[in-house]
Amino acid sequence: MSQSVLNFQPTCSLDAMRARAKMYAQIRQFFAERDVLEVETPVLSQAGVTDVYLSSVQAQRHVLGKKQTHYLQTSPEFAMKRLLASGSGPIYQICKVFRDDEHGRKHNSEFTMLEWYRPAFSLKDLMLEVTDLLNAVLAQRFGEVRPTIYSYKHAFMDRLDLNPLKATLAELKEACRRVGLSLDLGDDRLGYIDLLFSHVVEPSLGFDTPVFLTDFPPELASLAKTRIDDDGELVAARFELYIEGLELANAYDELIDADVLRSRFEADNREREKLGLHVMPIDEYLLAALPNMPECSGIALGIDRLLMVVSEQMHLEKVICFPADVS
Repeated sequence: MSQSVLNFQPTCSLDAMRARAKMYAQIRQFFAERDVLEVETPVLSQAGVTDVYLSSVQAQRHVLGKKQTHYLQTSPEFAMKRLLASGSGPIYQICKVFRDDEHGRKHNSEFTMLEWYRPAFSLKDLMLEVTDLLNAVLAQRFGEVRPTIYSYKHAFMDRLDLNPLKATLAELKEACRRVGLSLDLGDDRLGYIDLLFSHVVEPSLGFDTPVFLTDFPPELASLAKTRIDDDGELVAARFELYIEGLELANAYDELIDADVLRSRFEADNREREKLGLHVMPIDEYLLAALPNMPECSGIALGIDRLLMVVSEQMHLEKVICFPADVS
């Protein structure tokens, strides 16, 4: 009787592994030249992200003999902000992060993130630094890149003739009907905005040149400040980077008001409870640190997706050794 043999080999090529090693060296050189300190923080934490759209991976461990539920990080953000509040100055980290049940062409539940924080930087300052980093790692494929700045609102208006900041629920449902999206989300206005964005707007971004998409709806502020845009409308002070329809990075003008952030965390947990999701413990260490944190901008960039762009791959498994289904 023949016995089947599992394919033990990586899903990516040796060239992809070499490209990753080269990129890590480029990133470390880039930040060393700018006196940005590389740091390392714990992967496991007793608190987790409250974001309704993210699911943390839980782990059981004993601390001082007591069994506790802890969470694998979805981002090193909370711990890095504690370092900023302790006087670290500009910092960066390359690390593994985890998001439960995210799998597909552009997703894996374990992936690699580059995250960095720049005290006294505006979002425009950070865009300039991101552009410099892109030119350091993408030069072989694109030559010099010059990203454009494009607001979330105008991206919607250009493609759907709809202002997402003002659109009513009925208008959003009608826009979905026009483009053939029939999913019934009830009265979830933000859900319809996200549906239109992910199916119509996002896939069209960043093909002529990389795009910094700015000024998101205030409901999507997460850990960012809000501000008033040129049209007098309230928006989230953040941007995302897109290349060839792929979201690569997410940046905030960081919120440092602990009371506002606590209220957002609590609102997230109320929504989680309403949806039957696990209510997450709030990171009290982060909230205690915020009053000491400097004004800064911060960004998280997906290394694996950037490697997809560098190597012109369409599937994440082509740039990582062992995706979740074979690890």
